[in-house]
Amino acid sequence: MKPLVLFLFITGTFLTTNSQAESLKIGILVFDGVLTSDVTAPIEVFGAATKKSWFSNYEVLTISAGTKKRVKTEEGLHILADMMMEKNIKLDVLIVPSAYEMKPLLANKKLITFIKVQGHYVKWLASNCSGAFLLAEAGFLNGKKATTWFGGEKELASQYSEINVQYDQNVVIDENIITSNGGVVSYQSALILLEQLTSAKFSREISDSIQLPRLLNSQGL
Repeated sequence: MKPLVLFLFITGTFLTTNSQAESLKIGILVFDGVLTSDVTAPIEVFGAATKKSWFSNYEVLTISAGTKKRVKTEEGLHILADMMMEKNIKLDVLIVPSAYEMKPLLANKKLITFIKVQGHYVKWLASNCSGAFLLAEAGFLNGKKATTWFGGEKELASQYSEINVQYDQNVVIDENIITSNGGVVSYQSALILLEQLTSAKFSREISDSIQLPRLLNSQGL
């Protein structure tokens, strides 16, 4: 093989391997009864971002916390998760959504263990709505400022006294943990997380692309 061809081959191989090695993973937990917007909001925000060159090294994965990949949201949306909870997967971001009935999830030892393991690896840990209770159960909110679903702050404070619960706040950031209300606030939380991963400029770019400012302006917000 000629020197120039060999050089190009080696360089191309290195770049391809390096690119694959640098693939960063955003994991979103899903389970039967999960609130739809807690999942679809971050999927839309980060999914749109992965189409951009500045975020193309990220991939968004849905991870089933149940016994099967197919789950049904509270509102009836069927989701086929990308994978089950696996010990060997290493995430860079983990997003924990919520359900109206949290007791079975909080009692799910496999789920709590998965959150504990991933929580020590990820660059960012996030929750929407009552997903904060799962982060609390895993011990990540002790001594930190956090919020949960609007109106559920007292319950979070009473069950987990070591948390500095914040009231009447849509999104709370403490170090590398983001907690937020649910519903449409899940979009705000995802965009704030995107800003932390990239920049305010890129976050605004995605916000504009999904036309969120038009909604806010129409509501006088």
